[in-house]
Amino acid sequence: MAGYPIDELPRTAADPITAHMFLGIAIYGLFVGIGFVLMGLRGRQRWMIFWGGGLVLSSIIYLVSRLL
Repeated sequence: MAGYPIDELPRTAADPITAHMFLGIAIYGLFVGIGFVLMGLRGRQRWMIFWGGGLVLSSIIYLVSRLL
């Protein structure tokens, strides 16, 4: 008979995602977004400016909401 016993839930291989992970990703995204904007301005690539600006904006919104 295959499967799990009735009282036992299947275990996952990964750790649960914590708020600290989201904070780290937001800070990392802020720096990557700034880099995209700077490189987009230097290389005159509008898509990099657009994506970098969106990444910076979303990271700032998350970080400010986390502070409030």
